[in-house]
Amino acid sequence: MKRKEILIVDGYKTTTQEITKLIYDTSLQTTIAETTEEAIEKFYRQNFDIAIFSNELGFEDEKKLRKIFTIQNPDLIIIQHGNEDGNSLNTKIAEAISKQEKNRRMSISLVDDALKNAGLNIIVQ
Repeated sequence: MKRKEILIVDGYKTTTQEITKLIYDTSLQTTIAETTEEAIEKFYRQNFDIAIFSNELGFEDEKKLRKIFTIQNPDLIIIQHGNEDGNSLNTKIAEAISKQEKNRRMSISLVDDALKNAGLNIIVQ
């Protein structure tokens, strides 16, 4: 499985470092952006699978980032992080990844009615 890239956006360096420590899954690679402009710059340079917005990020900044990020990458998972502990953050990440992978699975449904109007009484079991 490919490593998932996470962009953590928060205006406070100490908070983003705390969030990074909470993510203990080794299949996740984290990148920190302290400002909205830095987040946009890093987002354009690198392909991220997940963006985590801290509650410390302002409403307007979050709205701006959501719009830019989802236009550029409609499959991006965006997670709002409050003051949860590490277990709940990791659970949120795991559930979001699982849901995304489930939605990406291809499903095919076929109806074979080739002999429907043939006039033969054939039953295939």
